[in-house]
Amino acid sequence: MNRTASLKSFVLLLLTLCAPLVRGQGKWVDLAPFPDPREEVMGEAANGKLYVFSGLIPLWHPAGLVYEYDPATNQWTKKKPMALPSHHVAFCEHDGKIYAIGGFVYPDSPAPAGWVPINNAWEYDPKNDSWMVLAPMPTKRGAAVAAEAGGKIYVIGGATTAPGAKEPYINFTTRQNVVGTVEEYDPKANMWRTRTPVPTPRNHMGVGTVNGKIYVIGGRVGAAFISIASDISLVEIYNPSTDIWEPPGARMPTARSAVASAVYNGKIYVAGGELAGSRRTNRLLGVGGVRPGHEYLVDPSAHGDAAPRRGRRGHRQPVLCG
Repeated sequence: MNRTASLKSFVLLLLTLCAPLVRGQGKWVDLAPFPDPREEVMGEAANGKLYVFSGLIPLWHPAGLVYEYDPATNQWTKKKPMALPSHHVAFCEHDGKIYAIGGFVYPDSPAPAGWVPINNAWEYDPKNDSWMVLAPMPTKRGAAVAAEAGGKIYVIGGATTAPGAKEPYINFTTRQNVVGTVEEYDPKANMWRTRTPVPTPRNHMGVGTVNGKIYVIGGRVGAAFISIASDISLVEIYNPSTDIWEPPGARMPTARSAVASAVYNGKIYVAGGELAGSRRTNRLLGVGGVRPGHEYLVDPSAHGDAAPRRGRRGHRQPVLCG
């Protein structure tokens, strides 16, 4: 259940947020390999560098790793581990800091292997390599997404235990609840408030903020695990200033979940992911589009219509690995 088709492609995707590196049109370039290959890693860019978090140790034990990648030197540096090792955490950058919210941890013994949803929230300071505990999120959940808009952080969707469930964890055999919960965090006040739920509850989706609006892309419904869930291609648009979910945008051409997504020059790039039947894909797409071999992206200036576009000259384009 990798978050991307491969770690390498995921890294390259997020590097587009760090710096424009001059290359030929549409060319893929190998970078320094990730030092600690694991599944279920998450990435976030801050201050011109890429940070990779989390990872799993078989079977479902959180690794809590943190690595920094510097595109200027093409080098990786190991940082202090996560304050609370966890996986399927919602990460978001704001004002040079990285916020880590929710996720799952391993159940206490003697419970079987599973995912225990948590509501912990942390602020990671990349410059000082330090973690600070924040006010907990009101709802325990993992596999949600987080996006910044207007100085606030919005945590959307996710999965958790079913109402009335006896087990504090979820796995392939337990009842589970996919939620549409939207909760807003104010970093200045260190406070939470509940906002209008996403119309389609989902988890393992992509997200991006463009022109002050948050685009929630694809994901899975029915369960947190791909083998018992269904993928969707739906794109829903949230306006934080009005707390209203606007009419849906153009669908992705492929229904998939566990994607990597990033905003670059006003467009949202969506890469990799998983398909129903536990198949994985290394396709680089965006929201909408129909022509293979192109990069598909959502263009808010075109009212959500998808526009196929090839690699931009003078910039390194996102590509996936894992």
